[in-house]
Amino acid sequence: MAELAVVRPGALTTVQDEGRPGHAHLGVPRSGALDTAAYALANRLVGNPPGAAVLETTLDGVGLRALAAVTVAVTGAPCSVRVSGRPAAWGAPVRVPAGAELEVGRAESGLRGYVAVRGGLAVPPVLGSRSADLLSGLGPPVLSAGALLPVGPAGPDPVAGTALCPLPGAPARLLLPLRPGPRADWFTEASLAGLWRSVFRVSPRSNRIGLRTEAGTPLVRARPGELPSEGMVLGAVQVPPDGLPVVFLADHPVTGGYPVVGVVPPGPALDAAAQARPGVPVRFVRAAGLSATAAARAAGTVR
Repeated sequence: MAELAVVRPGALTTVQDEGRPGHAHLGVPRSGALDTAAYALANRLVGNPPGAAVLETTLDGVGLRALAAVTVAVTGAPCSVRVSGRPAAWGAPVRVPAGAELEVGRAESGLRGYVAVRGGLAVPPVLGSRSADLLSGLGPPVLSAGALLPVGPAGPDPVAGTALCPLPGAPARLLLPLRPGPRADWFTEASLAGLWRSVFRVSPRSNRIGLRTEAGTPLVRARPGELPSEGMVLGAVQVPPDGLPVVFLADHPVTGGYPVVGVVPPGPALDAAAQARPGVPVRFVRAAGLSATAAARAAGTVR
């Protein structure tokens, strides 16, 4: 079995696949790749099946040594790619000879990159997924220098060309379609009306658990007290006591006690949220008034 040796782990590099949905009743989050489109594209480029495990990098990339020849592809946040010091393609299949080092550089824009290897990363699955879950601690640990990553056998699918593979761009602003509820009635009518006009910013405290916001106009409660803990879904927008919305991402908790003002449906908008750096402006719009394509264009994910 081929292996990749971790030379430089990067700020936060994890193994991710499609996640482990269906275990919330056990207290297990979904997890999985945050930018689902970039994740799927990376696997497609190297001929992997849709659910193969890849590396998800954060901001400053990763360095790997191939202990056997492999084919890789890097997508997500645009960055430099080098093999043994020589420039290689981003967003296309790249051959890495045995003993060569693959250097995935710092993101030029956006936040998260995806490194797929033909055959997929064959770390042991937990509850049917190879994803690292930063909240519960399930799955493989965050990458560290010297770690070895096993690579599975290559499948029969050919490696894709780049002609039919659109490459996403990083968002200059986030326009998030929001379906109000289930606890919108916990906020004043004036506050809800102001939500559609307010411009928030992505907070530096954001992570795989949730995109936190800052600035903007805080939402104001219409009633006192707290809710009993209740189930949370991907894209739920919870409002803590400071009134600034938090958009739950892949590693979000399965229950929460703060009211959920609405839900951002899975799709291009949440993919864009995965690439939003601190300081990027954020606005919420009614989901019924924004098509998926319009949301993607507004977020900057379609060129």
